[in-house]
Amino acid sequence: MPTLSAIHRHPVKAVGHEALSAATLIAGETLPGDRRYAVLHDRSRLEADEGGWARCTTFLRGAACPALMAVTTRGGPGEAITFQHPDLAPITVDLSETAGEATFLAWLDPLIPEGMPRPAALHRAGRGITDSRDKGMLTLMSDASLAALSAAMDLRLSRRRFRGNLWVEGLAPWEELKLSGRRIRIGDALLVLREPVERCSATLANPETGRRDADVLRGLEKTTGAIDFGMKAQVLEGGEIAPGAPIEIL
Repeated sequence: MPTLSAIHRHPVKAVGHEALSAATLIAGETLPGDRRYAVLHDRSRLEADEGGWARCTTFLRGAACPALMAVTTRGGPGEAITFQHPDLAPITVDLSETAGEATFLAWLDPLIPEGMPRPAALHRAGRGITDSRDKGMLTLMSDASLAALSAAMDLRLSRRRFRGNLWVEGLAPWEELKLSGRRIRIGDALLVLREPVERCSATLANPETGRRDADVLRGLEKTTGAIDFGMKAQVLEGGEIAPGAPIEIL
């Protein structure tokens, strides 16, 4: 039986990654604390819907700023968050406070390439600011597919390149891409898999260094005929989940 192997949270869209030991999923919601903030830049034209969602191009992204991919975090919304990067001294800030936001934006600035839009402000939403307009979307990734892609590219690719939420072991390589519309139970929670996740050039950056070093998009296309990796999913019934939880495909 497949099992849950990891849970990953990203408190700020495109900036930071944290592995969790457990989480409580809520029906109709993203992973708690995931992508509750996003960074507006000085050329942003914010056109948000009622829930605060806006297109990813409104914000700083790893696709344009690969150094952001190497940021790691500890903590989440509602508490102080520690941000770390191999090229910078770490900071711990409360993003709900004006001073914390200003400190964080100044810390980010050296990671943005010269000539690119600069960090300007934090955007806060009443939902996770994912790439999906549909509310409550999270992502599920397969360790076997990651291993298959790594072997095809003769590289050891990190989970962090794909910024997924839930990682699963025990599926056949690429099996998850054939499960659109299927329901799965993870621990106490029930989810439905919606559609594959189309990847972008953020995956080209090594999350240890923040520098581009592998054409993952080309590797995916040569391996599978598409640039999809992972599945979008929605929580139908909430519940506790933790690595090691069994996964039942219904």
